[in-house]
Amino acid sequence: MSKKQKFIVLFALFIVPLLFYIFLSLGINNFAKLPVLTNDIVDISAVDKNCKFDRNISIVTFLGKDVDAVKGEFFNLNQKIYKPFYGFKDFQLVVVAVKGTEEEVAKLEKKIGAFTNMIKWRFVFASEAEIEVLYDSFKTNQSLDSNLHTSKAFIIDKDVALRGRKDDKDAADGILYGYNMTSVAELNDKMKDDVKVVLAEYRLALKKNNADREI
Repeated sequence: MSKKQKFIVLFALFIVPLLFYIFLSLGINNFAKLPVLTNDIVDISAVDKNCKFDRNISIVTFLGKDVDAVKGEFFNLNQKIYKPFYGFKDFQLVVVAVKGTEEEVAKLEKKIGAFTNMIKWRFVFASEAEIEVLYDSFKTNQSLDSNLHTSKAFIIDKDVALRGRKDDKDAADGILYGYNMTSVAELNDKMKDDVKVVLAEYRLALKKNNADREI
């Protein structure tokens, strides 16, 4: 092997991984992360042991008592948010429903499932008190309505923290806690972008960790 070939091999083995590590480090440090708005959210596992926010990227919704009246919101969310992202590892859509609405929820699930792979949908049935405690832990600027429903969908990260915007021009005080499911434009123009940011954060962090182990 010539000196030139040896140099190329050494460069590939040592210099390239080092440059890759530096690139990742700069990318992580300069990446515009989606702000954390609320820490220490109550984990959904406190209500249903078969579901958890921890170590998952969760889209969380509160269905309420009148399922038929709000089903359009969930069709919107399914099309604009769930379908583009359900293939990502650790992604899930959590629907918090009121105990006693199981039959109506099953009908909604069947309608959406007619044209959707429902593998990442999680339906959690809870008491009214449990739903109020869970929602209150989000510490948003709005309350649930009398049916324990909100038209907002929320992003909860792997650390069980609420993500959102602090500089949104359309939100009160610039803080956007949740995304309006009745607005296809808001789901498409704001929430989709923000979910991409959160997913990218974890992908970059994973690449950095992998690079650390290789060096």
